Amino acid sequence: MPQHTAEQRRELGAFLRSRRALLTPEQVGLPTTGRRRTPGLRREELALIAGISATWYTYLEQGRDIRASPQVLGALASALRLGRHEGEHLLRLAGHSPAPAPHEPAPLAAEVAEIPHLLQPRPAYLIAGDYDVLSCNRAASDLFPDLAPTADRPANLARWVFLEPAARDVVVDWEPEARGLLARLRTLHGRHPGDARWARLIDELHAGSAYVRDWWPRYDVQVRQSGRKRLRPPGRAVTEFAYTAFHLAEQPELTLVVYTEAGPGHESRSGGGTRGTPAAAS
Repeated sequence: MPQHTAEQRRELGAFLRSRRALLTPEQVGLPTTGRRRTPGLRREELALIAGISATWYTYLEQGRDIRASPQVLGALASALRLGRHEGEHLLRLAGHSPAPAPHEPAPLAAEVAEIPHLLQPRPAYLIAGDYDVLSCNRAASDLFPDLAPTADRPANLARWVFLEPAARDVVVDWEPEARGLLARLRTLHGRHPGDARWARLIDELHAGSAYVRDWWPRYDVQVRQSGRKRLRPPGRAVTEFAYTAFHLAEQPELTLVVYTEAGPGHESRSGGGTRGTPAAAS
């Protein structure tokens, strides 16, 4: 029997409600019947499409201690029109994918911490799964001003994006980039139920950012990948950067992110970059 904590059940219910609210009867081939008090499909409508009991589905949204098989979850994912990553997130919340137990991160080896500095002058940094910046080179510090550690904790990219005013000046397309970052943070948070480090970060972001408070209940999920983004380096014009994410073999939640200017004259060196969704790795 898969492990399924109370927190995961609450998260599962919130995720299902948020996805159900995004669908309309017209999208799934159902007739529209009068005015609706709330957006999206009704519970009984979604249960009908998925071929499950409406009462049982209601219990699932309410976070009751019931078990859903991968087959039932697959039917729900299909009915909700979830993408691959959203479907994987649904399975994980339902207890069908092991979540790492809460733990303190292993010390960063000196040779690993040195990697961003070896990539100077290209901006590069190494982040943990919760977006703590474990190591960065001078070019990255210059590109992302005020991304600095304090006496009691490392710098954190999510805190910088949402709580540091300089981020609005540097990140040209701030809102879509920030939305993507929060979606990836939501995905990673779902893999660490009960981990106090994640709880502290999420609480801090909620306390300091009205955007986080508004977007978090929408329950968007996303995974890290490479892509391009427009940045405004201090004292320079807006520049498009290609960025690439690399995961460490021994510690796959650690990610090395490397930036390369993607404008004319840099295409041959960067290979043109990899186009992806906005704000993927960072």
